[in-house]
Formats: sequence, structure tokens, C-alpha cells
Amino acid sequence: MGGLAGAGLLALGGRLAQLQLIEAARYQKLSAGNQFNYRLVPPPRGLILDRNGVALASNRPNFRLMVTKDADMDPEATLDDLSKLVPIDPARRSRLLKDIARAPKKAPVAVMEDMTWEEFSRVNIRAPELPGVTADMGEVRVYPFGGAFAHVIGYVSKVSDRDLEKAKDDPDQELLHHPGFRIGKQGVEKALDRELRGRPGATKAEVDAQGRVVRLDPEGDIPATPGKEVRLTLDADIQNRALEVMGEESGAIVVMDVRNGDLLAMVSAPSFDANRFVKGLSGPEYKALAEYERKPLLDKALSGNFPPGSTFKPTVGLAALTAGIDPEVRVACGGSWYYGGRTWRCWQKNGHGSQNLHEAIKNSCDIYFYQTALKIGPDAIASAARAMGFGETFDIGIPGQRKGLVPDREWKKRANKKNPANQIWFPGETPSYGIGQGALSVNALQLAVMTARLANGKKALNPRLIKSVGGKEEPSGAAVPDLPFTAEHLNYVRGGMAAVANDVRGTAYRQSQLGLGDVQMAGKTGTAQVRSYDKVASRKSDSVAWKLKDHNLFVAFAPYDDPRYAVAVIVEHGGLGGATAGAPRAREVMRVALLKDPEIRARIEHPAPLPEEPVEVDGAVEGAAPEDPVIDVPPAAPTEQAAPLVPAPTPGVPR
Repeated sequence: MGGLAGAGLLALGGRLAQLQLIEAARYQKLSAGNQFNYRLVPPPRGLILDRNGVALASNRPNFRLMVTKDADMDPEATLDDLSKLVPIDPARRSRLLKDIARAPKKAPVAVMEDMTWEEFSRVNIRAPELPGVTADMGEVRVYPFGGAFAHVIGYVSKVSDRDLEKAKDDPDQELLHHPGFRIGKQGVEKALDRELRGRPGATKAEVDAQGRVVRLDPEGDIPATPGKEVRLTLDADIQNRALEVMGEESGAIVVMDVRNGDLLAMVSAPSFDANRFVKGLSGPEYKALAEYERKPLLDKALSGNFPPGSTFKPTVGLAALTAGIDPEVRVACGGSWYYGGRTWRCWQKNGHGSQNLHEAIKNSCDIYFYQTALKIGPDAIASAARAMGFGETFDIGIPGQRKGLVPDREWKKRANKKNPANQIWFPGETPSYGIGQGALSVNALQLAVMTARLANGKKALNPRLIKSVGGKEEPSGAAVPDLPFTAEHLNYVRGGMAAVANDVRGTAYRQSQLGLGDVQMAGKTGTAQVRSYDKVASRKSDSVAWKLKDHNLFVAFAPYDDPRYAVAVIVEHGGLGGATAGAPRAREVMRVALLKDPEIRARIEHPAPLPEEPVEVDGAVEGAAPEDPVIDVPPAAPTEQAAPLVPAPTPGVPR
């Protein structure tokens, strides 16, 4: 008996020694863990700035009301009490009950955000009477310019179940479940979400046995690390002006620095207010945006593909010069040209007369480019188009680009694998290619890149959108190889574009006068058809439905003698003639870019008045797309025009 008692006392003494001496530190930590609780604090999201340091996406204080789910909690009674202090409508109440039921134990559920100071005060005064209810101050994302940068910057919103499923291996799982945390859902916010997110912190609080906060212990807080600052190449003034001049129209405007590839503006219109997405759109609000025919949710600068129309003619001109075409060889334009069983029309019904390449670019003569395209063939055009940036996606740091289509003979074979008879590139397809129609499709960014490369005259510039992340500069868009064209050929085409904007007979003369002293702009108009005009009495689109109007395009660079900025404008269904809608908008945006440049301002003397009216010649708007070719018989008597340059196929061949 004594031995057993002694053994028991020895065991008890040993256990006490183990607990009090050996494992004392461990149990101290466990005790402190029961006494103190650390609550996760989301980090401030990194700022997004323009090239001059103007905030495009920042954070503001946000008063939040949250309920922490507990075993003893009665959600119905808690919401009844809260509805006496803050407005909770029946629809929100029903949604909150579902959220509380799905939430894990001890997980906070956001009841209300953006409370007023009065609502915040009422809840805090009665906090002791409301177990599990917390009113605190967090941060919420704000976009000061609303919709001006919505497609580029994107927006943030709550983490969805789908997001959680994709982020199963994300080390920030606890942060993702926090009710105040938002992740990027589009544009820069999505592409650089990890960099902008930062690292979470925690607040130390003393709690009772039920986990309720007794007092805070600020000395034990762990500070959060803010996200990295992202600086873009965009300029807020130019971007805002671009969206402003688009008005109610649909389309895109892209402005690019021709010296280094920096994107100064990239606007898609109509736009949407990204701040509404941060709070969360209702079903009817989202449906209205998604179903509007002008598609405000689509980024038309990157994802909208359009035929380039006559804005593609400078590229065809480069292809012709590279292929050895003599630019001084003239083509007679009588307003129409019979080839392949069809009569191909020029936009100028009475014709332009005898045209060389310079005059054809200036006048946008379709007959010249029909015949020149036949001389060089589709592969030569496609090669020049790709060298100018068409059919390519660029690494600008955000997703969503659609590269469009640059057709050639190989593409025709791939596209018709199941139809061998249609794998041949028919000669009748080439004339349309020469004026930027047919299967060819591009986006506004590619048009801006083409114009910037032409204006640069040497480098195959790449666009750059992200200037720096966390203070680290991104590579310049000028660190690229040279263009595969001679300086002589590039200068010749640029001269034709200068005539478009500055020769009194150019297709955009009136709309291209900047009114900035001796600073001149060079450009090219374009119209892309969306329907056939066969048997249509008038091509004017004043009285037709919006979706039946032609697309209206314009590209330009300035100053012509010392190029600095390039602009591309696409007005979706903007109507007849690139000078009617695209050129005036390009001019206004270009003026802002030039006026912000100190060296250009030094050249400016007294701005001249800016004419607005497009020019009509014999009832036709200059620079418009030609009428569709019609199948008919050859003209009875030969007129002064170039003979077909290749054997004509049988009438009726597809083009």
C-alpha cells in the first residue's frame, strides 16, 4: 500500500513538474490564445496612377455593419433589432439570412456597407445590446473618373464561389473569405491583382469565454502591408477628352506616343461606371448593360474587330512599293472598273482621273488600289500588314485582345479544310482586300500601332500600358527591331497621308486643321460597309437604323514634320465617310495631346477657327467606301482606264 501511494505521489509530482516547468511556455501561449484574439485586417489595395501621378483607382473609408455567426445566435431576431437602427428592406433581409446560414462559424457577414456617420454611431452606441454585431471602418475601392478608365483599369468586387474554387491553392485563403476583401475582375485590377493586393495584418483584442471583445490591445497589432503602386502610361486629360468627344457614339479611340510606344489614351465607348460594380449591380441593372445594342461592357479598343476600310490603304501602298511597283505609274479612275464579270465602283462616282500612288492615298481612290492589289497579290499585302502590327496581340499587361484576321492564301486553305473547292484564293477576292474590306479585320489598338510605326519611320514599335509596378520601370516599347521597309518608302506613304489632311482636295482637309500655328496633322480616312448597297437609292444613313450604318474610321499622327503622337478612331456605325465622324474626334484628342507637350506649345502662335462640315463632291462624301461591285456585262465602249492586269476569271466567281 505504501509503495503504491509513493508511486502515485511520484507520478503526480512528475506531471506537475512537466506542466509547470517544462511546458510552462506552451500553456502560457494557450492561455493567451484564450484571452486574446487576432482578427484579420485586409491590406490597403495599391493605388493605380496615370503617367503624371493622378489617381485613377484609390481607396476611401467605408463604414461597415457586420454580424458574426455563432451557435447561440438567432439571425431573425438579430436582423429585427438591426432593422430599427439601419434600413434593411425585405429583399436584402432574405439575402442576408441565406448568407448567414451559409457562412462558417465565427465568420463575419456584411450586413451593410457605406453607412452614414449617423447610422454608424447608432449601431456603436447600442453595441453592448447586440451580441455578434460589429460596426467598423474599412476601405473600399473608388474610381475618381467613373467610366473614363473602366475598360482599361477594370474594377474589383466580392470574391465569388467560382473565384474561391479557382484559388484553392492560394496562400491567402483566409483573406479571400474576409467580407471586406475585394479582388480584381477586369483590366489592370485583374491582371496585377497579386501585386495590388498587399499582405494582410491583424488587430489584437482581449475576449471573454464566449469570444466577445472586452478591450483592444493596439500594442499587439500586426500592421498590414499595402499593395504595390501601379503607374500607367495613360494621361488622364487625354483619356477624359477622348471619352468626352465620343459622346453617345459607340467605338474606340487609342492615342500612342510614336517615340517610345506609350499608350496615352485607350478609350472604349460607351463605357460604364466601375464604382457601381464595386458595390454590386442588381440583376436589372446588369441586364440593361448587357443587352444594350452598343455594348458598353465590351472593350472595343482591344476586343472589337472591324474592317479597317481605307485606313488600310497606306499599308497596301507600302506593300506595293516593297513589291517593286513604280509609284509614278498612273491608273485611270473613271468612277468604275470592269473586272471578273463585275463592275467595281469608286466612292467618287465621276472618278478621280489619272492617279499615281501619292494622289490615290490623298484622294482615297478605290480604282487605283483595286488594280494595285491585283498586281502584288494577297500574300504581299498580308506580309506588309503583319509588319505593321495587324493580326497580332501585344503584351501590354492586360488580357482581352482579339487579334483579328489578316487573310492570305495559307489562311484560305486552313479555313476551308472541309471544302477543298474553296481553298483557292480567287482573283476576285483581291480587289476588296486592297481597300481594307473582305475577310480582313482589325482592332483600334492595331490601327494605332500601324500609324505609330509609320510616323516613327524606323522602329516596329510595341505599345506599352504599364509604366511601372512598385517603382520598377517596365521595358520601353521602342526596344524593338527596325521595320522591314526603307525610309524612302515610308516617307512616300507619309507624304500621301499629309496630303489627306493638308491638301485642300484631301479627303479630310477641313476636319484635320488643328488650328495650332504651323503644327500640322497627317491622316487617313476610312469607311467600312456593314451591308450591301445593291439596289439602294441613297447611301446616306440619316434615316436608317443605327446597326445598318457604315463604320467610320480615321488614323493620324502629328506634328507631320516631327511626329510625336498617333491616334486611331473607330466610330461603330458612325455613318458615311471617315471625315464625318472619325476625323473631328481625332483632331480634338490630338489637340489635347499636343497642347500638353511643352515643346509643341512653344511652336503654337494663334489657333485658327476649326471648320466642322464634311465636304461633299457631287453628292458623295469624300473618303467614303465605294459601292459594292455588281455583276453585269462589260461596258459597250472602252473608256480611258487600265486594262485588267491578270486574266479575268469566269463571270460570277466568288471574291
